[in-house]
Amino acid sequence: MIALIDYDAGNTKSALKAIEAIGKEAVLTRDPKVILAADHVILPGVGAFGDAMGNLCKYHMDEVIHEVIDKKTPFLGICVGLQLLFEDSEETKGVKGLGILPGHILKIPASGDMKIPHMGWNSLHLPRESRLFQGIPEETYVYFVHSYYLHADCEDMVTATTEYGTHIHAAVEKDNVFAVQFHPEKSSDMGLKILSNFVSL
Repeated sequence: MIALIDYDAGNTKSALKAIEAIGKEAVLTRDPKVILAADHVILPGVGAFGDAMGNLCKYHMDEVIHEVIDKKTPFLGICVGLQLLFEDSEETKGVKGLGILPGHILKIPASGDMKIPHMGWNSLHLPRESRLFQGIPEETYVYFVHSYYLHADCEDMVTATTEYGTHIHAAVEKDNVFAVQFHPEKSSDMGLKILSNFVSL
């Protein structure tokens, strides 16, 4: 069973439907027992970094996430779920992230007529092998919605990048922790393939 963490973030229902679309049993929950018993755990969602982190703490999901990762359960962060795994964000100064991975969330710099937030399809560069991207071709297009982006401290964990006004670390992998800035649940067949790869771990 796959548990998606419910912390009042946007877009969690579409992530749940995508998991069900690939034929897997999934539940959207904030019950610690259910989450800790799950075979895979996903932190989906869109929203502001500070609000999202506040909700995680309000529901004690920050503690549960650390426990899940310590148990070596495969864990996937999506969009703001990726950002929360890192140390902090320029979006909400003074609010600490989960600090599970080293790096910072920065604002996409304004450049010419480039629109922010970044909303739309961008191609991925895949610099190294990743279990998440097995069978995914170089330059695959996926769907993004964000104004802030990851700059990971360690390039070795970066498994996908894209360009939008700057060099964006679009996906990371470290041990049992995976995270993507884009929305696989909105990225057509290739997005579903990425989710299938995750739940097959």
